[in-house]
This record gives sequence, structure tokens and C-alpha cells, in this order.
Amino acid sequence: MIRLVLLLILLAAAAFGVSWLADRPGEIAVVWEGWRVETTVPVALAVIAVVSGVLLLLWRLLSLLVRSPKLIAAFSRRRKREKGWQAVSRGLLAVGIGDNAAVRQARHDAARLLPHEPLTHLLTAQAAQLDGKPEVAIAAFRAMVDDPSTRLLGLRGLHMEARKAGDKAAAYAIAEEAASAAPTLGWAADAVIEARCAAGDYAGARAVLERQMAQKGIDKAQYKRRRAVLLAAEAIALEQTDPLVAREKAVEAVRLAPTLVPAAACAGRLLGAAGELRKAAKIVETAFAANPHPELADVEAYLRPGDAALDRLKRIRTLANRAPSQRESAIALARAAIDAQEFRQARLVLEPLLDDPSQRVCLLMAELEAAEHADIGKAREWTARAVRANRDPAWIADGVVSDRWAPVSPVSGRLDAFVWEVPPGVSATPILEHEAERVKAAIAAVRASEEAKVAEKKIAEQKLAEKKLAELKAAEPKPAESAPAAAAEAVAAGAPVVVVEAPAAVASNPPEPKGTEPKATEPVPVILAPPAGNGADARGRARQNGKPETGKKADAIVALPPLPDDPGPEADATEEPDPSSKSRRLMGL
Repeated sequence: MIRLVLLLILLAAAAFGVSWLADRPGEIAVVWEGWRVETTVPVALAVIAVVSGVLLLLWRLLSLLVRSPKLIAAFSRRRKREKGWQAVSRGLLAVGIGDNAAVRQARHDAARLLPHEPLTHLLTAQAAQLDGKPEVAIAAFRAMVDDPSTRLLGLRGLHMEARKAGDKAAAYAIAEEAASAAPTLGWAADAVIEARCAAGDYAGARAVLERQMAQKGIDKAQYKRRRAVLLAAEAIALEQTDPLVAREKAVEAVRLAPTLVPAAACAGRLLGAAGELRKAAKIVETAFAANPHPELADVEAYLRPGDAALDRLKRIRTLANRAPSQRESAIALARAAIDAQEFRQARLVLEPLLDDPSQRVCLLMAELEAAEHADIGKAREWTARAVRANRDPAWIADGVVSDRWAPVSPVSGRLDAFVWEVPPGVSATPILEHEAERVKAAIAAVRASEEAKVAEKKIAEQKLAEKKLAELKAAEPKPAESAPAAAAEAVAAGAPVVVVEAPAAVASNPPEPKGTEPKATEPVPVILAPPAGNGADARGRARQNGKPETGKKADAIVALPPLPDDPGPEADATEEPDPSSKSRRLMGL
């Protein structure tokens, strides 16, 4: 618009000047070498303008002829450069789509037309990477490092090649060099922070972050978050060895990022151990309200060591009120109620979650059945349901599921990579294994209780049986002595002994089959009634021996069965009995 206005003003001025000259024509006379030329002023001005234009045109043509070699050379160079840039562009596009043949052709054209261009080296390196020739790529990146304009690009390429080769030391050194040359480079700072975190040098990692922030290479919100992550990692590392320093780091991390779960949990544990319960509870409850997490619930429950289960339940109720609609609040409250043996409250809390239970909810129900009713069957049923139930969240970074938080990813090394979410394609999580251990402990307690009851019952039955046996022994008379001992006593008292042969067969035993030798029957002692006066004679002999009269009944006469060398009743009656055989029978008793 402004240009149009200026053009109109110039045209108006020119028209005004022409009109002014036309109104004042005047005369001009030129005399030169006998020539006299007379004309008006407008005509003279027009002639001068034409002559000036012709002269200017002739000068341009002459200068063009003089400069034509240089112009031709510049045109050739420009044309060559344009073809080279076209080859570079074509090669980069081919790299993007993975067309190796097109990349090689474009690299060849670019190297011929633009041999010293940085992008030509980059195209050469990328073509070598596609062809699987790392040595060619490294040579191209080193050539770029030698050029100050492409130094950082070459360092990045060498860093990536070193990481691919697994040379962490070389990758770390290259990243350090790049970060020193340009502190605002994100990839260099991240690589140095990753390496220092892997070595446990969290203070050095914070120094790199501070330098990056000083050079305005990162925004303030991202700086605060990363600094809190590094402080939390350092506090967790020092929690056991230097609790005082760890507490300061954890509190500072919470101040920078109040919702960072690891920082809040570490600060809560350390402050609780130091006796600052109110401050610790405030930190844990603030973080739990934003990010409900089971670790925060554990810290809140055991904030003061040695508390009873009911005291832990009260604190968990307060914590659950900060996030009443969250699933984690109900799970934490149910677990605390089970520990406090408030089984009815645990069932009421878990009941809304049973429509679509997760694995942890199923295991809590299994623990509840085992603890409340000692029902191992239902506990096993809920445990089996946990296998097919929905998964619970876990710490996950770049597809790696971990049972604990870490400042950097174990795969990519990215800072603050772990997030608390449900991992895809995982059948179980570390926190589920912890809950399963609680169920095993509950079932083991039930079994131990049952075994103790069974043992107590057996002991009671054994004691009762012993008591009854003792009563029966006290009530019964003294048991009769054995037959051989009674016979010996009878012989010693002078009682006659009658030998009776045992019957050859007993009705209860089946007859022996024919053709077999009869089995020798054991001699059976038979006790006969004593003759009259035997007891009195025995008592008389007892008085003669000086023994008091015991009032026992008359001793029975014991008849012994025949010994193997006894001929029996069928022997010759006239045969004199061998006194030695009698003595043998008596000694056989």
C-alpha cells in the first residue's frame, strides 16, 4: 500500500514537471564547428535522455563481454552446487524411507558435486550406517569434528556410534566434550547425567544440570523436576549410611516436587525416625492426595515404629480421607484393618471393589478368609482368581517393570523415566508377589494353628487315657502271676505237681492236611485245684520259717505238659522214672 502511494506521488510529480516545462518551452541554440542547432528546452532534455540511455546500454554490453568468462564459471559452479544440494536432499529422503540403493547413488553424486559440504559427510555417514559399515561412518563423523562448523554434529554421531558398540566410557567422554563446548545441548547434558547417575555421582549430575540451567538450556519447571529427582535418588542412596544428609536432601526434593512419590516416601521415613511425626505425615498425605501409592501408605502406617495395629489403622484412615475415591485408599485401609483384626471393616471396604477385582484385591480377600475364618479353601479360591484378575500398577520405564523406583531408565538412560502405571503384557508385578507372601503367611498361620490344636487334642486324649488307666489299675486286684512263676512257688511250698499232656488238636484250629507232619504243640500248663489241707500245711511251714501269715488263698497246683524227652502216659508203667528227668522238668520251669 505504501509503495503504491509513493508510485502515485512520483507519477504526479513527473506529470507536474512535464506540464511545467510545456508551459515554458524556451529556446536553446548550440554552435559547434560551424554548426548551429536551435531547439526548445523539452526537446533538448529528451535528446539528452535518449543519448544517455544508449550510452548506458553500450557500457553494459561492453562490461558483459569483459566479464563473460567469470560469469560463465560462476554459472557453472552455481549449477553444480544446485545439483549437489538436490543429491543431498534426495539422499536424506532416501535415508528416511530406508532405500539403500537410492542413498548410495545420492551419496555418490553429492560426494562428486559437493565434496566438502558438511551435509555430504552426514549423508556419507548415514549411508554407511544403513549398509552396516560403522568404520566408514566413524571416519565421516571424525571428518565433521575437524570442521568447526560441524564439530558438534560430528560429536553427536561419534557418541551414537560408541553407544551402539557398547563402549560406555567412550560415549561418556564424547558427551562430556560436547557438554563442555555447548552446555545448552540437551543430548550431551542428558548423556552426562545418565553416566554420572549410573556411577552414583548424583552431585556431579546436579552440577551439569545447574550449568545447563545457567545457560538457559532448560526451562525452570523442568529444572525443578529434574533436580528433585536427583535429590531423591541421592537421599535414597544415603538413607542407611548418612540419615541426616539424606533427610536434608529428601526434604529439599519434596519442596521442589511435592508430588514426587519416592521423595515423599523417603522424607516421611527419615522424618518419622527423627520424631517429626507431624511434618512427616503432612508430606506423605500431600503426596498421597496427588498420587496414591502403596509405598506412601506403608510409610504412613509405620511412621512411628512400635505402634500397635489399631494405631496404624487410625493413621491409614486419615490418609485414606485425603483420597477417598481412589482404589489405593481402599486397599491400604483393608490391609490395615486385616492387620488390626477388624475383619468386618475390611470386608466393607473391599466389597465395592469385588465387581472388578484386581490381583491385589483378590489376594487381600484370600488373606481375609484365612485370617478371619481359617478357611484355606476359600483362600486358595481367591488366590486362583488373582491369576486371571486385572493387573495392578507398577514402576515401569521403557518396557522394564521394576519393584523399586530409579532416577534413570535402565534401557535408555533417560532421567525421570519411571512412571506408576499398569504394565502391558505382564502376568504379575513385584508388588503382587509381596501380597502373595502375605497370603502364604496367613495360610501357614492357619495350618500352624490347626496343627497346634490337633497336638493339644492328642495330648489331652493321652492324658485322659493315662488317667483312666491309672484309675482302672487302682480299682482292679493285683493281677495273677504267670503260670511258670506260680508253679515254681507251688513247688517251693511243697505242693504236688501233676503233669497233664496237652490235647493233640484244638477245635479252633483246622485239621492238618494229609501227608504232612503234625506240628509240635507248645506245652500248656494246667492249674488244678489243690488237695485238702495243702493251704494249712503251707501256712504251718510258713510259721515254722518265721514268716507271718498273709491270709492268701491256697496255692493252686500247676500241672506241666510233657517235655520232649518225656515218654508220656503210654510208656511202660513198670519202668522206673529217671530222677534226672524230673529234675529237668522242674528246671524247665
